[in-house]
Amino acid sequence: METDMAKYRRSLPLMKGATFLSDGGMETALIFHEGVELPHFASFVLLSTSEGRRRLLNYYTRYLDIAQHHGTGFVLDSATWRASADWGAKLGYDARALAELNQDAVYLLTELRAEYERPRAPIVLSGAIGPRGDGYRAGRMSPDEAEDYHAAQVAAFAVSDADMICAYTITNIDEAIGIARSAQSHGMPCAISFTVETDGRLPNGRALKDAIETVDAATGRFPQYYMINCAHPDHFDASLDAGSAWVHRIGGIRANASTKSHSELDESETLDPGDPTALGQQYRMLTDRLPRLRVLGGCCGTDHRHIAAICEACLSPTALSA
Repeated sequence: METDMAKYRRSLPLMKGATFLSDGGMETALIFHEGVELPHFASFVLLSTSEGRRRLLNYYTRYLDIAQHHGTGFVLDSATWRASADWGAKLGYDARALAELNQDAVYLLTELRAEYERPRAPIVLSGAIGPRGDGYRAGRMSPDEAEDYHAAQVAAFAVSDADMICAYTITNIDEAIGIARSAQSHGMPCAISFTVETDGRLPNGRALKDAIETVDAATGRFPQYYMINCAHPDHFDASLDAGSAWVHRIGGIRANASTKSHSELDESETLDPGDPTALGQQYRMLTDRLPRLRVLGGCCGTDHRHIAAICEACLSPTALSA
């Protein structure tokens, strides 16, 4: 007999057309604004202590309060972008410990959903997956290797309360195919979020159009939708042809605050917060060009101020009636 959770996963509320918010750049906000040490940019280490869990809960509630104010749904991503085997090994976590932490990260989100979810403002719990390698560089794996590598993390989410998984900052097509196949084999809806360079292309030079169309062809269009993250709208706006079918597959944007390139951000010792108001206006223009854009959030350098500005631009009565 099919479980209630399985039925819920098949009918994700964010696929019904409403706008959902998400958070900003978790790691950069914690490091630069709160002085938290995150080795290897891994926020999942905070789950190991009561103080770390408190910091994560406080971080999430800033965004949930904004969503509640605007009466919109929310996609809560777990703090597990680095919680896969290679990164876990660097930090001293074995496979069992990682599985427990991935599930615990989702459990933390269930507490928030119980407090903040409303009938017309559903909250989707998303297990966040990151690339095997550095999120700013093109990785090299076959689809089969990627499917095998990411299977452990996907499996941990599949037996948790996660409604879906989302793979962020993916730099190459083969890894995206492997993640989507792993999600499919575990019965988990998924979204794939690519990152691009300042020319709007993946780090290996492939066009975003090619990436989305190739993954769709290889997986039978299994991803629920695609996203773009860890890039400023200036970097990818020109590559979006509103009249093309592949653009209709883009369902979320989590942009960087800064217009700097990945290499510039990698070398920077300070945080560039950009202009939250200007970023909000760029999101507003993106909502006009991307007919199925439904998830609005941020990435590196963004915080609750940027998400509030995006809401004002995209969800205010003036914007909605424009």
